[in-house]
Amino acid sequence: MRIPVIGAAVAMLGAAVALVVTAPAQAATTLPAHVFAPYFEAYNGDSLNGLSQQSGVKHLTLAFIQTATRGSCTVYFNGDTSMPIASSTFGADIAAIRARGGDVIPSFGGYAADNGGTEIADSCTDVNQIAAQFQKVITTYDVTRIDLDIEDNSLTNTAGIDRRNKAIKLTQDWAAANGRTVQFVYTLPTTTAGLADSGLAVLRNAVANNARVDIVNQMTFDYYDNQPHQMAQDTITASNGLHAQLGQLYPAKTAAQRWAMVGVTEMIGVDDFGPAETFTVADATTVLNWANQQGIASLSFWALQRDNGGCPGGAAADNCSGIQQSTWQFSHIFAPFTSGTTSPSPSGSKSPSRSPSTSPSASTSPSRSPSTSPSTSTPPGGGIVNGTFETGALSPWTCSLGSVVTTPVHGGTKALKAAASNSDTAQCSQTVGVSANRTYTLSAWVQGNYAFLGATTGAGDVSTWTPGGSTWTKLTVTVNTGSSTSIKVWLHGWYGTGTIYADDVTLA
Repeated sequence: MRIPVIGAAVAMLGAAVALVVTAPAQAATTLPAHVFAPYFEAYNGDSLNGLSQQSGVKHLTLAFIQTATRGSCTVYFNGDTSMPIASSTFGADIAAIRARGGDVIPSFGGYAADNGGTEIADSCTDVNQIAAQFQKVITTYDVTRIDLDIEDNSLTNTAGIDRRNKAIKLTQDWAAANGRTVQFVYTLPTTTAGLADSGLAVLRNAVANNARVDIVNQMTFDYYDNQPHQMAQDTITASNGLHAQLGQLYPAKTAAQRWAMVGVTEMIGVDDFGPAETFTVADATTVLNWANQQGIASLSFWALQRDNGGCPGGAAADNCSGIQQSTWQFSHIFAPFTSGTTSPSPSGSKSPSRSPSTSPSASTSPSRSPSTSPSTSTPPGGGIVNGTFETGALSPWTCSLGSVVTTPVHGGTKALKAAASNSDTAQCSQTVGVSANRTYTLSAWVQGNYAFLGATTGAGDVSTWTPGGSTWTKLTVTVNTGSSTSIKVWLHGWYGTGTIYADDVTLA
C-alpha cells in the first residue's frame, strides 16, 4: 500500500542485537478464524482507539513498521524514531481495543519502505537481527499475527526475500519453544488472475526455507493494466487464481485448507490508478457474501481513515474514498465477516452459523451443503437424473427449500422452484457418476434473481451465476472431473432475494 514517507534519520547501530529469548505471558488470544481487519494509517497522528470506537471496527492492521534509514536493523512505526516499538506507542490504545474484544495486527513494510530500502529484511542483512525485531514486536504488544506487506522493489530483492523467510522460520521456532502462537501473513500485489511470478517467488522461497505462511493476502487493486474493471468480480477471479497457485505450492492441502489461507485487501473507493478502478459500496456487499461463502481467512481494506465520503469525485487520498458514501459505510458492511467460531467446512462452504447480509455473491464456488446427503445416480457415462423435473417429484435431487411446480416452466410441464430465505439459499443437489479425467458441460435454464449453478469435484468447486430476472436464462459451466468418478451438481438462489426456478438441467 502506498503511504507517505515520514521517517527520520538515526545513527546506525554499531553492535549486533541479540535474539529475543524471553516470552512474557501472552495476553492476546488467537485471532478469529475469519477476521475483518482494515489497515489503520499509523503515521498521521489519529487516535487508534478513538477511530476504532467511532467506526465500530474491533480488529485493525497497523501500517507500517520499518527502519528509519536504509541499512538499519531497528524498526519503528513508519520509521519515525519518536514512535519506537514500546508500550508508549499505541500500548494504551491496544489495551482498550482488547478490552472491547478486539486486537491488532502489526504490519511491516508497505510501499514507501519497500521502495525506499527501509523494509526490515531489505535494510538489515543479519537474519538473527531481523528475527529479533519480529520477536520484539510480538512480545511488546503480545500479538499473535504479523503482516508483511511486500511490493515494489522488495519483490525483486532476492537477498531480502531469503533473509525475511529465514527470519520467519527462526521466529516460528522461537514461538514454538516458548509456547506462543504466531502467524505470518504475506500481503502481495495481484493480477486479476492470481499472483504474478514475483509474488509467487516470495512464497516459493518461503517453502524452500520451511517458513510457514499462514495467509496470503492479495491487494486486489492498483492493477495498472489499462483494462476495464469490475472490482468485486476481479477480487473473485484473483482469488480463484491464488487458490490454484496455492495448490501447486502446497499440494498436501485440501481445497478448503487453501481457501483458509486466502486473504483479500480492497482499496475502498477510487484507488491509485484512478476512477477506472473504483471499489463501490455494492462491490463491498458482493465481496462480503463471497468471502463468507468461500471461507477465506481475512478481509481488509485500505484504509480506515478513507472510509468516508468527504471528497466525492476526487482522486485517491489518505483521508477519504473519492466516492459518495456515508461515514464508516464500508466498515459496517464488512464487520459481520469477523467470527470467532466459524471455520470452513470440508467442501469449502461457510458454516450455517454465519450471518451473511442479504445481497448475493458473484462467487465462483458456492458450496453450501444441504442438511441431508444427496442420493447418488449413475447413468452411463454420467448425466443428470430428473433434470427436467417431469417426474413431478424432486428425487434424486435433495433440496433444503425446493419443490416441483407447473409454472413457470422452460420445457415440458414441470420445473424446480427454490425459495431462498434470509438464512437459506435453497440449495438443491444430486451426486452423479462420471468418467474420470473427462471434461463435461453442466447447463441449466434458470429464472429469478440471483441463480447459481455449479459442481463440486475432488479438486474443488466450479460455478456460474446470473443476477437474472423474469425471463429464462441459460447458465453453463465447464466441469473437469480429474480423478473423480462422482461429482455433486447443485443450484441455488441467494439469501433474502426470493425464489428462483430451474429447468432442463444437463451434464454432457
